[in-house]
Amino acid sequence: MQPDVKVPFPMDELDIFKRLGLALAIGLLFGFERGWHTRGESGGVRVAGIRTFALMGLLGGMSGWLARILGPVVLGFLFVGYAVLVTVSYWISSREEQDLGITTEIASLLVFALGAAAVLGDMAPVAAAGVVATALLAVKSVLHRWIGQMQRFELAAGIELAIISVVMLPLLPDKGYGPGGALNPYVLWWAVVLVAGLSFVGYVAIRIAGAQVGTLVTGLLGGLASSTATTLAFSRMARRAEALAPALAVGTVLAGSVTFLRILVLTSVFSRSLATTLAVPLIAMAAVGLAGALALRLAAPSHGDSRPDIREIANPLELGTALKFGAFLAVVTVVIRYFQDWFGTAGVYAVAALSGFTDVDAVTISVARMTHGDLALMAGAGAIVTAASVNTAIKAGIALVVGGSRVGLRVTAVYLAVLAAGGLAVWLG
Repeated sequence: MQPDVKVPFPMDELDIFKRLGLALAIGLLFGFERGWHTRGESGGVRVAGIRTFALMGLLGGMSGWLARILGPVVLGFLFVGYAVLVTVSYWISSREEQDLGITTEIASLLVFALGAAAVLGDMAPVAAAGVVATALLAVKSVLHRWIGQMQRFELAAGIELAIISVVMLPLLPDKGYGPGGALNPYVLWWAVVLVAGLSFVGYVAIRIAGAQVGTLVTGLLGGLASSTATTLAFSRMARRAEALAPALAVGTVLAGSVTFLRILVLTSVFSRSLATTLAVPLIAMAAVGLAGALALRLAAPSHGDSRPDIREIANPLELGTALKFGAFLAVVTVVIRYFQDWFGTAGVYAVAALSGFTDVDAVTISVARMTHGDLALMAGAGAIVTAASVNTAIKAGIALVVGGSRVGLRVTAVYLAVLAAGGLAVWLG
């Protein structure tokens, strides 16, 4: 009498061969990586190589096939027995070699599990998991080098990003409070997570690549982290090393140009219609800024050492900084709402101009959300362009005052062209 087993989905012979082939391929993939990792050892010393891992994957696939025929209990017993075998092998090898690493053993268990999942579940996620796991095994030295270079406050910042996004965000109510329902805790905190995440990614990218490729990439990534902070840091460096002033001016302009693209990305998250309206002026301003940076780069004299010290670009993701941004965003949201009620569109423009002195992200998010209500798209676009223009002028002033004429004049010349391009794009629009 055949056992009463519920088959998840029917399989013909060709499908079975495909799934077993995937299980075998995953084992081979792991085996190639592990074999390369231990290529200096003799065949009898290695715990597992290409053939062994291939057989592990095929064993997992056959175990999954048996589980479809005889029931899931069979798979459980087979996995327990396999795990015992891997554990005993690890115990013996660790006693002989005094090596406490268990990466290969964990990989062995994962290959078996993925082989079984290839037969029992969807093939695409299994294949993706196998590739990702192999990639993690292959980049061991890179990951260890990053950990060795990581500072304690950077680790804390990554943990804080996880806390504010994964832990705190789902707990907040998605409901409007205050005047006109403008204060939505969930939306406000989502904005905090978005801005903090963008800034942290930019900071990490600077830490990884900035000091190696010089002012160009540092300026581009600095615009993602904080163009104002980048402008201030580069201007201070130019005061101390005047020979680097032309190269630092290029990095400063690049950071300011990336800001316009950052604003466009933020806007598209909260209002795609507004982002479409803003696309022409912001892209025009970014394009003119990038062209100006290229012109400055071509005109700058070559210098043997154009690698800036990025230590002055502080890590933007501290929990206190995130809370301050959230509070500032809430204040800007309420003020814009009241100013619109009292003074109409002119009030929104006034708050946008004042916000440009400190933070463009807050006014960008606030205005983008208001365009879903009673604020016209063109008015919202004008307010954001106003804030971005004021912020650009402020950065030109920082370059002039802090960096001196060698940086300031170059940056100001490009920013004047940027402001003209933005004004022309708005006027034509």
